[in-house]
Amino acid sequence: MTVSAGVVSRVPLVDLSGAFEPGPHREEAVDTIRRACEDVGFLVITGHGVSEQDVGRIDDAARRFFNLPLTDKMELVCDVGNRRGYKPVQSSTLGLSRDEVTPPDLAELYLVNRFDDREAARRAGLREGREEFFAPNVWPDPDQVPGFRESFLAYYAVMEDLAAKIMGLMALALDLDEHWFDDKIADHITGLAALRYPALDAAPLPGQFRRGPHSDWGSLTILYSDGVPGLQILSPEGEWEDVPAVAGSFVINIGDLMAAWTNDRWVSTMHRVVVADGAWGERISVAFFHQPAYDARIECIPTCTSPDDPPRYEPITSGEWLDLMIRKTTTYN
Repeated sequence: MTVSAGVVSRVPLVDLSGAFEPGPHREEAVDTIRRACEDVGFLVITGHGVSEQDVGRIDDAARRFFNLPLTDKMELVCDVGNRRGYKPVQSSTLGLSRDEVTPPDLAELYLVNRFDDREAARRAGLREGREEFFAPNVWPDPDQVPGFRESFLAYYAVMEDLAAKIMGLMALALDLDEHWFDDKIADHITGLAALRYPALDAAPLPGQFRRGPHSDWGSLTILYSDGVPGLQILSPEGEWEDVPAVAGSFVINIGDLMAAWTNDRWVSTMHRVVVADGAWGERISVAFFHQPAYDARIECIPTCTSPDDPPRYEPITSGEWLDLMIRKTTTYN
């Protein structure tokens, strides 16, 4: 569906310069993170320490891959169990994660994880019966897309480090020790997805989105986008609001598992990508979907419950939840 720009967003901008070390900058950032996660579950960060070169390389690599002929990309297509490789346009419908039936999404994806390292896969939860979940990556021919693998692996490592630092700040925002999450995310099962929203020469079908209304599923998401508008969040008042595009920034949002972990003190907010007026061209984004270890037990954080506010959710493992959501939202022809 084509929409006009939404109302001005309440998503806060947080400068993390100096926030990863003790001091007043950290205290200010932690307080802003706390309020943002309680209010809308989204924030925009600058001062994160990720270089323009790292971002530029993965943006370039993604564009070169998506510009390959479809027949070449389909040689790397994900199957039912394997979470690595290529997903063509209209092969997923994220609205289904919230039981909202829409036409398939107008986006193609390329997904990687860190399980080329089989020892890392075993530490993260690989065992008999989980081979498909922990499958190694599939990579395009380096002659077709030179430097592609190296760009993605370098970016993954940078995001891995940034996510751990942000989780430390979030622990402080929840009145926990900075390292409270460390043992739960050390062997994480995070997926990295490059997304291309193709340029359109006709309006989408009624009710169709570039990415349908959904919430993310894990602990947090770190999102890069190329500045083309379209990302919107659903405000507490039920209004769709544009997320501001800030040069050199990342969008951070928390997911369903973090909301459950905090006993709904923090919110996992519905969002979508629309075809904004005047923005029918190509759009590129890269999402780092941070997810705790497969067998990490997600149950109410001690500081988020009291006699008057008992735990609201049954414990679940990180892997069980992720597997359920992936199967619920993926269409296979």
